[in-house]
Amino acid sequence: MTLPNLESDLLPTPTFAEVQAKELSHPPRILLLYGSNRERSYSRLAVMEAGRILERFGCEVKIFHPKGLPLPEDGDLEHPKVKELHELLAWSEGMVWCSPERHGSMSSIFKAQIDWIPLAGGAIRATQGKTLALMQVSGGSQSFNSVNQMRILGRWMRMITIPNQSSVPKAFLEFDEEGRMKPSSLYDRIVDVMEELYKFTLLTRGQSAYLTNRYSERKESAEELSKRVNQRNL
Repeated sequence: MTLPNLESDLLPTPTFAEVQAKELSHPPRILLLYGSNRERSYSRLAVMEAGRILERFGCEVKIFHPKGLPLPEDGDLEHPKVKELHELLAWSEGMVWCSPERHGSMSSIFKAQIDWIPLAGGAIRATQGKTLALMQVSGGSQSFNSVNQMRILGRWMRMITIPNQSSVPKAFLEFDEEGRMKPSSLYDRIVDVMEELYKFTLLTRGQSAYLTNRYSERKESAEELSKRVNQRNL
């Protein structure tokens, strides 16, 4: 078999040893984002519950609170909230996203956080290779519109988005006065999702650069790649 269009020296066959998980000494680092600034934000309560479960597994957990984050159009990279988000992103090895559903979509507050995540090195996204778990909360019946949209975002941002996901309908009924989630199958699903995220993170952290390394990017120089993906006249 001949492949005249292929640069064979840039496409070695991956070996079993190369794709094996690497054991790292520090706990998995998980960043959680939510999409509402309300005083009683159910997306915030949901990620706090998810964070407790992740800590139970041994993760180091940090939650970004979006209140005060400017709109991406302002372009102020030196704003304290923007710098905080970027620092947490660089620190993390995996993420949990949780948005309320608004008009059949993720909230603008959640999307603003995603839009502040920078592209670095041309088409090499700052999120590339990180694991991702998706959750949403709804005021009405169960829906998957927000998690479906976020799944598209996670794929576009080259994240390792786990198969399982959580959708909490009528969220106002699922949390007690102290903000803790009540026992239910919905709570059990969040446990399932966090367990799966933990497993995928153990498997891929330390290996994400290798697992997401692409033939086309090895073939094209970083300068050429940056010039192509940032061109204005399409």
